[in-house]
Amino acid sequence: MPIRTLLLTALAPAIWGSSYIVTTTLLPGHSPIVVALLRALPAGLLLLLLVRQLPPLDWLPRLMVLGALNFSLFWVLLFLSAYRLPGGVAATLGAVQPLIVVFLSAVLLKTQIRAAAVAAALLSIAGVALLVLTPAAKLDTLGVLAGLGGAVSMAAGVVLTRKWQPPVPPLTFTAWQLTAGGLLLIPAALWSVPELPVFTAANVLGLAYMSLIGGALTYILWFRGLARIDPSQVSLLGVLSPLSAVILGWLLLGETLTANQMLGALLALFSLWLGQSRLRLRTARSSAPAE
Repeated sequence: MPIRTLLLTALAPAIWGSSYIVTTTLLPGHSPIVVALLRALPAGLLLLLLVRQLPPLDWLPRLMVLGALNFSLFWVLLFLSAYRLPGGVAATLGAVQPLIVVFLSAVLLKTQIRAAAVAAALLSIAGVALLVLTPAAKLDTLGVLAGLGGAVSMAAGVVLTRKWQPPVPPLTFTAWQLTAGGLLLIPAALWSVPELPVFTAANVLGLAYMSLIGGALTYILWFRGLARIDPSQVSLLGVLSPLSAVILGWLLLGETLTANQMLGALLALFSLWLGQSRLRLRTARSSAPAE
């Protein structure tokens, strides 16, 4: 696997880490469903105009499932957990996603459950917990369920995206999924928010960033990586999201870094190295010609 592919894929979760700052500073108080809709649908329609290719009819059911798992359901649950839980709790719950991917891949992709992948996933959870979780964090039942549900949704989306690969470029595949995810959110948005919300210039700027950069661009890179890299390796890259969020908070918002956070960052990076190196070694061995 070329290191360039891994680095390009890693850009996606690194950029997603900025979503925490954008949401709290530019999009506070808005409905999670509306924010998810306006993040997915405009980006999907724009990409459809660029690729000028509609999906075949027999692919529509799979695209609806992928659009729901990767965007509609995942983003709504993500925003709901972020609104109801302290950021550290929400991020820690999301960090269980690589562990779920390991076991879902074994069921759906018939891959082996390897000790290195499980160990790396557990270390990433511990690293994220140290990085973002505070002793004063309070739990909310609905928020916890939403956080865990979001992790399951993304994990299933990762595995099924690898399982269902249409013969089209990643740009086209991303356009189809984003559009499907956005269309699925329209009825929910109309039901939950009957009146059109008013957006300020800052809100529009935040939505544009979340849709074009945090949506279209990052998911093109993400789905491209999923088509070429083991899902367990891709899912471990998610640890870069809370890591970049903490670094951006330190650089842009003047937040302080504690010793526990620095230890968590080192542990998260070590889990990432462990998972990538072990899985790359396994891939190299399996592809080596027999003597």
